[in-house]
Amino acid sequence: MTDENLTLPAVLVEAHTAGFFHEHSGHDFDPYDTFMGSGEMIEWWQNWTNDPMAGAPPFRAFGQDGTGGLAAFWLRNPGHPLDRQSVVFLGSEGEYTLIARDLGDYLWLLANGVGPLETVDGIERVPEPIPALTTIAQRHTGSARRSTTEVIAAAQAQFPAFEALLNAHAPAE
Repeated sequence: MTDENLTLPAVLVEAHTAGFFHEHSGHDFDPYDTFMGSGEMIEWWQNWTNDPMAGAPPFRAFGQDGTGGLAAFWLRNPGHPLDRQSVVFLGSEGEYTLIARDLGDYLWLLANGVGPLETVDGIERVPEPIPALTTIAQRHTGSARRSTTEVIAAAQAQFPAFEALLNAHAPAE
């Protein structure tokens, strides 16, 4: 038995259950009820990097797409609160990107009607704001609406550091 804390932040659970994923039928994302356990995350990371010796990854996965790609917090700044860590996507085919610079920005993506993986695959519809999620994002962040463009630009500003981390774990060719 482990005493690993797998509890998701309450605001993340609230946002994921506020109806977004049920209202957008073509959306390919399954939020988890808890974080992926560390043993399963290590195994996933070893497979993803093709390195059976890869240690514990700096990620806490909270959902996946239909192919097994993960949405996760990137624990970039040890010791900082989880809601201040970046949100990333690690695809089953090796694709990766930053989704949001922190939990607040992730909530704004949802509030703007944009799912986490649409930032990877592209937004193929006209997103419409979701009032219930706007309320959650405003309550959590204390800020006015952040546009999808602003959220993605802020995340991409951190991309070089994310890419350097992943390149350090890429298998030798």
